[in-house]
Amino acid sequence: MSDGAITLGLFNSLFASVAEEMGAVLSRTGFSANIKERQDYSCAVFDGDGRLVAQAAHLPVHLGSMPASVAAAIRNLEMFPGDVAILNDPFLGGTHLPDVTLVAPAYEGGELIGYVANRAHHADIGGSSPGSMPLSTEIYQEGLIIPPIKLVEDGVVDSKVVELLCRNVRTPDERRGDLAAQISAIRVGVSRVSEMTLKHGIQQVRMQMRRLIEYGEVLTRDTIRGIPIGRYEFTDVLDDDGISGDAVVIRAEIIIKDDSLTVDFSGTSPASAGPVNTVVAVAESALLYVVRCLMCGEGPTNAGCMVPLRLIAPANTVVSAEPPHAVSAGNVETSQRIVDVLLGALAQALPDVVPAASQGTMNNLAFGGYDSRHKRAFAYYETIGGGMGARPGADGLSAVQTHMTNTLNTPVEALEFEMPVRVIEYAVRRGSGGSGRHRGGDGTRRVLRFLVATDFTVISDRRRHPPYGLQGGRPGALGRNALIRSGSAQIKELPSKTRLILEPGDTVVIESPGGGGWGAQGD
Repeated sequence: MSDGAITLGLFNSLFASVAEEMGAVLSRTGFSANIKERQDYSCAVFDGDGRLVAQAAHLPVHLGSMPASVAAAIRNLEMFPGDVAILNDPFLGGTHLPDVTLVAPAYEGGELIGYVANRAHHADIGGSSPGSMPLSTEIYQEGLIIPPIKLVEDGVVDSKVVELLCRNVRTPDERRGDLAAQISAIRVGVSRVSEMTLKHGIQQVRMQMRRLIEYGEVLTRDTIRGIPIGRYEFTDVLDDDGISGDAVVIRAEIIIKDDSLTVDFSGTSPASAGPVNTVVAVAESALLYVVRCLMCGEGPTNAGCMVPLRLIAPANTVVSAEPPHAVSAGNVETSQRIVDVLLGALAQALPDVVPAASQGTMNNLAFGGYDSRHKRAFAYYETIGGGMGARPGADGLSAVQTHMTNTLNTPVEALEFEMPVRVIEYAVRRGSGGSGRHRGGDGTRRVLRFLVATDFTVISDRRRHPPYGLQGGRPGALGRNALIRSGSAQIKELPSKTRLILEPGDTVVIESPGGGGWGAQGD
């Protein structure tokens, strides 16, 4: 191995360590369970042009779309040392409104070196229902929209911006705490980039940023060359959009030509009435994730990886929504189905490489109300793991977060300590994985009893259309949502997406889907 390759590997680790340390700061200083327990955040480092250089192993749906937010901040603001921008607008590179992004420049000796950024999912950002994941029909119902503005200027936090945000949410103290954690993480990131530059020199740091991006492109082109040239098409659906009840079609054709890959979403459903729409940046995230999964080894994930990739998304479809369409569920549900569609297409080209479908949903729970026991409002959000699709050489894992999410679960003790909820059951849903030569992973069963009146929303999928098996493997089991009213033994089945007003003692059952099986049994 040459000295240049060794140096490049060292800098790849250095840049990634900046993002990892930012994440550690967020986890240790965050106020909400969603950040300190579930670790629903992502951190990354960018060069002076706003190109992604390195990321931590956080959430794919955040990281692939974050460059668009950084670009929006650079385009709309002139940032100096000590400044931090804030934004969450999905139509300016965001994902959905609860995901709040902070961006800061890193200077040394008066010269811009690059940028650091983090994105954290806030458990409430206002809107028509607690947790800011409503069954919305326009984005204005989903919460406070923040365009690129300065949250910190010359090192001083703008208290007016903080108060404006906090006056529009249900849990202002928690929002202040999580914002402070994000700012702390940003400052650590800026400091580490500065320290790196002082040690190695501005020109060296800039050169290694550029070389890493070039290397990312080389690796991606090498990966694409390993896919047979041709056209591969696949179609799958979301159960519904939460409003109309009709299935939402996502169709993709993947075109492989030499060392480039194009995805054409022509034939995908028009933008929907409900909140399952997503913006192009999220579709790009899904594409980057899928291609990155095909790469061998621990190479970098950066802006160079996107250079050989092209995405065609006809205007105002469910994968390329325009304002003022609702988008809160697109980031979490539609992103998963895009991955399923892309992998389904690639399975035709690489049948001995691509796994069967994983659970294909994040099983989003969002709820809130007033806790009379502690005399305070509460708002909460979580996603629930399920079955991973079986792989060509192994069974799928059970009870895990898959694909576009990478969060942890909320421990029972933490949930019961912070929220007026009792966890009656939390278990692996045995037998829910699809059968086959290799079996799909099993989903989970989570049963929650609410102790106070609660406004509750569930946004889920794969309740009508199961995760597919591959190469003769069977589909995973459908997910299931149910309600048991207090004092009643009757179980009421719930749709995949619904909002309820729960009374004290009411119980909600969420069973997540299993993963698809791979290979016919007996082969």
